[in-house]
Amino acid sequence: MTLTQRVALLLNHLLEHLYPGVYGDCSCREEVISRELLHLLGDVEPEADAARLVDAFWSAMPEVRRRLATDITAAYEGDPAAQSEREVIVAYPGPYATTVHRLAHELYRLGVPIIPRIMSELAHSRTGIDIHPGATIGDRFFIDHGTGVVIGETTVIGRNVKLYQGVTLGALSFEKDPVTGALVKGVKRHPNVEDNVVVYAGATILGGATTIGHDSEIGGNVWLKDSVPPFSRVYNKEPPPVVKSLAR
Repeated sequence: MTLTQRVALLLNHLLEHLYPGVYGDCSCREEVISRELLHLLGDVEPEADAARLVDAFWSAMPEVRRRLATDITAAYEGDPAAQSEREVIVAYPGPYATTVHRLAHELYRLGVPIIPRIMSELAHSRTGIDIHPGATIGDRFFIDHGTGVVIGETTVIGRNVKLYQGVTLGALSFEKDPVTGALVKGVKRHPNVEDNVVVYAGATILGGATTIGHDSEIGGNVWLKDSVPPFSRVYNKEPPPVVKSLAR
């Protein structure tokens, strides 16, 4: 199997482990997943202490489960069309992408190369939602519909945030090394979104210095590169539509 295929298999087993009876017939055993992850780590980072990384990953799993439970509840409570939390887990693209992100983020946080990025791209190809594994996301996160959402590497998102389709949390510009002209990596490039924020479809929020204050609403198709204070409602003022009769 290719590296991507092996990561996809690992991801499927992790989903079975997190949601037994929903993905697969039974919970995939921790020993199987650990062995797969050990072999992958040995291939992508031969010098790493793979056993230590696997132990650290499993140590983070209770917190991952707790956060995912809040995400699933937020999705169920936040969509009147949702009939059950099981439906949210199986059929909704946003919670699927969030689940994969929370797993990939733990590996990213541990310094594991390549594997977290492949996991995020597998979710991207399935859902149309692109979340970099470096993004930090709080509890009760829900992406509704989801197609076209982009969340950059250094984005920080608080609790109880809801995004709709087509939202971009991106970089405004890229800092360059004054001598070589190469892009400078590892700097804050993407926005902060505080607690209890809703960002509606097609909105674009850019820049590492940009903060959306808590309890705010960002309207559809808004373009923002400046911070807004808490309890703000931001929207575009559009001309009224022209309605003409087709009657003869």
